[in-house]
Amino acid sequence: MTTSEVTVAAATAAGNATAEITNRATETKTDGFWRPAAAERPTPYIEVDEDRLVRNMRAMQQRATAAGVLMFPHVKTHKSVHIARQQLALGARGITASKPSEALIFAEAGIPSIILAYPIVKAQSLDRLLPAVNARGTELRTIAASSVGVDALADAAKRHGVEIGVFLKVDVGLGRVGVKPNDPAALELCARIAAANGLRFAGLLSHAGHSYAAASPQSLAKVALDEAADLAGLAGRLRERGIAVECLSVGATPTCLGAPLPNEVDCIRPGNYVFLDGTALRLGICTADDLALSVVARVVASNDTHFIIDAGSKSMSSDRGAHGMGGAGFGTVVSAEGDGETGMWTLERLSEEHGFVPFSGRPLPLGSRVRVFPNHSCASIANFDHFTLRHANDEATVLPVDARSCQT
Repeated sequence: MTTSEVTVAAATAAGNATAEITNRATETKTDGFWRPAAAERPTPYIEVDEDRLVRNMRAMQQRATAAGVLMFPHVKTHKSVHIARQQLALGARGITASKPSEALIFAEAGIPSIILAYPIVKAQSLDRLLPAVNARGTELRTIAASSVGVDALADAAKRHGVEIGVFLKVDVGLGRVGVKPNDPAALELCARIAAANGLRFAGLLSHAGHSYAAASPQSLAKVALDEAADLAGLAGRLRERGIAVECLSVGATPTCLGAPLPNEVDCIRPGNYVFLDGTALRLGICTADDLALSVVARVVASNDTHFIIDAGSKSMSSDRGAHGMGGAGFGTVVSAEGDGETGMWTLERLSEEHGFVPFSGRPLPLGSRVRVFPNHSCASIANFDHFTLRHANDEATVLPVDARSCQT
């Protein structure tokens, strides 16, 4: 399919996606926030609703399967070996990780294929990961966006006697890491990867993170369409030069969930879809009933204007949304007592250990528990060593956040 044919086909599909997102956005967003009483545990803690978690994972996998694309979900969202294994059981072929130390946790857990979607510029950064990959026969692919990065990866592959698949990271609009799709340097870097000993050119990889700032369903669909066209166009130019392109990989929950999966894409890497959050709700790609993660906190004080909860920036994070793109406040607050209280508040501001919730003349009693649905679930769970997985029978299992603090 030519680039122009891709654009026409994608534009037709975008119309269907826009209608679907618009219908979702018109649903009442408040009906799905309330849950049964939270488990009695020291607060604050993370609670994940198992039914919603599995429902979200299954729905995304079904989208991928229907579109004929491979799923490599991003584990930086949950950092949990337990959840990663569930994703593989549902049909994912592997995972995506952020940092080498994060990838190491999942390699040691036996995950068969890992995309390390972070730019390596020093060979030593892989000195712990590559021996584990080699010992377990894990397929490892990573990214490069500079000649420095390509040379570092080639050096690491040589030192450890492994082959590393390398994607060219393409900047499709976020402006973070990557080469612009029309930059002549893109062709040269791909050729450099393909010629390097110990490296295999794996294809093109992008992250349309700017989709988190989409102001409408139409603009969200356009981001997805433009991303696909950019990768397809660059892939065509590479093939004309005699460089095989085995995979086009995209990854962002808004584009993977809220827009059609284009025909030319081979692999998707969404992460946030497992939990979803206030940002996904703001974008209209989910309803409140889809939110699988909340922070359970307790009211510890009140004053003339606010009640104060024991979850501050060290629990919620001060991130208003992915890439700092979020709405007002830091989360939606409801009662977690299961007592019929139907009030809903906004977590307005944070200090390290406290959250400030304006009560508008209706404070909750001291000692009562609340459930906070954060604007950015990925940043919230990374603050905790464990999370509570709530089962359908209201029993709960405490599981580790295995890759917490994997910063290197």
